[in-house]
Amino acid sequence: MPLPYPSPLAGYENAEPLPDKINPDGKSLYNPPGPKSSAYDQFPEQFKPNKNGFDFHIYYIQTDEDETKFARALHERIRREFPEIRIYRFWDRPVGPHPVAMFEANVFSPHQTGALFSWLAVNRGPCSVLIHPNTDDPYLDHTELATWMGRQWPLRTEMLRPSSRQAQAQAAATSGSAPSA
Repeated sequence: MPLPYPSPLAGYENAEPLPDKINPDGKSLYNPPGPKSSAYDQFPEQFKPNKNGFDFHIYYIQTDEDETKFARALHERIRREFPEIRIYRFWDRPVGPHPVAMFEANVFSPHQTGALFSWLAVNRGPCSVLIHPNTDDPYLDHTELATWMGRQWPLRTEMLRPSSRQAQAQAAATSGSAPSA
C-alpha cells in the first residue's frame, strides 16, 4: 500500500538522471549546478499564510533553580541577539500543551529559522527546544512535524486535536490568555 504522502519527486518526473560521480573528498556525490530552491527565501505552501513560520518553545525545569536562572539569561540573550524575531513572556509554569515551564520565540523567514536553530544548537545549555511549523493542523505541527533539541518532553496534545480547539479557545477566553501553541 503506498504511503499517504505526496511524492518527494513531484515536479522532477522527467528530469535527467543524476550522476553517480563522487566528489574529490571520496565520499559525497557530485550534484550538478541548478537553480536555487525557493525554500531558502520562503516557507513551503503548506505553511499557514499570515502567521509566523516556526515556533521555538524553549523548555526548562521550573523547580531547578540553576536551570531557571540559565533559562532567564537565555531568554534575555535571545531578545538581544535576535531583536527581529518575536519573543513571548517567560512562563514559570506549564501552559497549554507544554508539560514544563517555557518561553516561545517565533521566526518569520527561512533565514531566521536557520539562524535561531543553529544558534540554539550550541547555546541552549540544559534547556530543551520544541520546534514546530505552523500549518492548518496544530496537532500535526506539534507531533509528526515537530523537531526537538535535547530532551523530548511528552506534550498534552489532546487540546490540539480539531474537536478540542473550540473548547480550548472558549476556556482561554474565560480564564485569561496563554501563548500560542
